[in-house]
Amino acid sequence: MRALLLTCAVLMATSMTALAQKSPVAQNAGPEIPNTYKFTEGPASDADGNVYFTDQPNDRILRWSPKDGITEFLRPAGRSNGLCFDSKGRLWACADEKNELWIIHPDGSHEVVVDSYKGKLLNGPNDVWITPDGGVYFTDPFYKRPYWDRGPMEQDVQGVYYLPPDRGDLVRVVDDLQQPNGIIGTPDGKTLYVTDIKAGKTYSYDMRDNGRLGNKSLFCEMGSDGMTIDNEGNVYLTNKGVFVFNPDGEQIEHIEIPQRWTANVCFGGPDGHVLFITASKQVYTVRMRTRGVGSQ
Repeated sequence: MRALLLTCAVLMATSMTALAQKSPVAQNAGPEIPNTYKFTEGPASDADGNVYFTDQPNDRILRWSPKDGITEFLRPAGRSNGLCFDSKGRLWACADEKNELWIIHPDGSHEVVVDSYKGKLLNGPNDVWITPDGGVYFTDPFYKRPYWDRGPMEQDVQGVYYLPPDRGDLVRVVDDLQQPNGIIGTPDGKTLYVTDIKAGKTYSYDMRDNGRLGNKSLFCEMGSDGMTIDNEGNVYLTNKGVFVFNPDGEQIEHIEIPQRWTANVCFGGPDGHVLFITASKQVYTVRMRTRGVGSQ
């Protein structure tokens, strides 16, 4: 169904002084601001640049396309949070209502892929990233929800998990973070970034053939809710706006958002040069010089 129309306004992108490299923001940057939602999250772009995002408290997934604007794709949606498309065009969703990881098909039907680890409920899958060969990494922090019908946290840590392409055994690959949240990898499948939102830090890891991670390194002293990456290897973190770091972990840009909290971010649009930013009750877009790559 045709839903909310987008309107335009002016958004200031504030550059940091002594930038380490050219800003990824285009000179004519400006947002498109739709009518308000309750809380937007999990933007993900399909192969055509259409962007799907969640309105979690309203238990729905919405879709933006250049042709139709914003339409409702799925409701109910398992209280989905983070989203990611795989190479087959399937939408993976962190379905928080029952602590599950879903695959959602184009017709809106879904299958539950993961619902537990070693016989115990997951904390609540939050964000997900698909590797080039179809492996799946997802974060599993614990945020107690008012709609849950369950007991206390069953896992002994708030971890990061890996599901191999053949959907074999689920493996916990990170167990030493306080509260992992945002996650993104490089398109060559070599480096994974995970943010520890509670500790206020983001780490990089080397990805190995079996999905295991090694060479944990501090990437930057900032936590984040969501993350994305561009074709120059810049990493985008969200909290009070969008912060852009180059591959060396140096901050090169800050995109201010007129909301208290920025939840997540992805690239989309027909040419992949539009940054979609989910921020509390709104969604913003900024035209970028750079473009998105791989799973967004």
